[in-house]
Amino acid sequence: MSMRAFCRPGGENAAQESGDRVKCYGYLDIETTGLSCHYCDLTVVGVAVLREDQPRFEQLYGGQINADRVLGLLDDVDEIYTYNGSRFDLPFIKGRLGLDLRKQFAHTDLMYNCWRRDLKGGLKAVEVRLGIERRLADMNGYMAVRLWWDYVNNNDTEALQKLLEYNREDVMNLHALRERLGVK
Repeated sequence: MSMRAFCRPGGENAAQESGDRVKCYGYLDIETTGLSCHYCDLTVVGVAVLREDQPRFEQLYGGQINADRVLGLLDDVDEIYTYNGSRFDLPFIKGRLGLDLRKQFAHTDLMYNCWRRDLKGGLKAVEVRLGIERRLADMNGYMAVRLWWDYVNNNDTEALQKLLEYNREDVMNLHALRERLGVK
C-alpha cells in the first residue's frame, strides 16, 4: 500500500518556521469486550500516523491503555479518521478513559462518506465492494472478543497476536478507504 507523507516535516517547530505546515492524518480503531462503554473494556487501541512515506503504527492493549498513552499515539495528528468512530470508537474512549478526542482533534468518520456513495454495511463489507484486501478476511468483532478472552484466561499469546493483527488491518485499511473515497 502506498502512503504519501501527510505530517509536518521536521516536527511542529520546523513547519511553523518554514511556513509550509503539512496536515497530519491519523487513523484510529479500537477493540473491546462488547458494545457498552459502561460495562465493557477497551482491549486494543491502534493508531497509524503517516509521515515521510513511512507509517508509524502503534498499539496499546489491556493495562497499557490510558488517556495519556492514547494521546501519545496521536502526537502531531491534526485529524483522526475512523469508521463508525463517531458512534462507537470515540464515545467508547471517552466513556472508559474520560478522554474526549473530539474536543482535541478534527474527526472524519469515513462511514458517512461511504453512505453518501451508497456503500452501506460494516468496514469489511465496504472493503470487499471497493476491492481493498485483507489477510484476516474471516475475522469479525465477535471473534476479536473471543481472542481477547483466550489471551486473558489462557495466556494464549497467539490469540493476542491475531487480535493485534486484526486491529492493525482495520487501522491500515482506513487509509486505503480514505484514498479510494477521495476524502481530503
